[in-house]
Amino acid sequence: MRKIIVHEFMTLDGVIQAPGGANEDTDGGFGHGGWTIPYWHDDIGQRFFQTMTQTDALLLGRKTWQIHGGAFEPMSPGNAFGDVMNGVQKYVVSTTLKSPAAWRNSTLVQGNVVDQVRQLKEQPGKNIFIDGSSMLIHTLAENDLIDEYMLHVYPLVLGSGKRLFPDGKRIPLKLVESQALPTGVVYQRYQLVR
Repeated sequence: MRKIIVHEFMTLDGVIQAPGGANEDTDGGFGHGGWTIPYWHDDIGQRFFQTMTQTDALLLGRKTWQIHGGAFEPMSPGNAFGDVMNGVQKYVVSTTLKSPAAWRNSTLVQGNVVDQVRQLKEQPGKNIFIDGSSMLIHTLAENDLIDEYMLHVYPLVLGSGKRLFPDGKRIPLKLVESQALPTGVVYQRYQLVR
């Protein structure tokens, strides 16, 4: 069975909203976008590429899919990051999106998301990767569909914003890898204890 792996940039207080840019996601009046930028280290990008070699599908919520697609779809072939993101199969979960044509290799997931994700996990293939997508991650966590969390935890508390873990859900985890980076970011990989 395929594994669902969540990868997030996260603050110490669990915020995952708008790590990459000021206007990336301003829902709820969030004004701290781009908070990861001062802490960049090349190991973060290298770890992403390593993870993607074991992945053949992205599972994303509509907002994250639109943000990623808007950034990667226009990239010319030959950009290593763009080639990876554009080439992989993408599944976008949405109740409002009419067509996934805006980003190549995308399939729309509607209806009973939990059942459809269970079916995706049962198909042959490599891991399924999720980033951003806080609402989708909450749904998957509440239904015990996430297998692993790969977190880059930043030495920062924002006090508000979308959080990784759903309120009221107990999730037992086992730390399987940890590395501190020179910029203060700590990479932590957890597997679900079942």
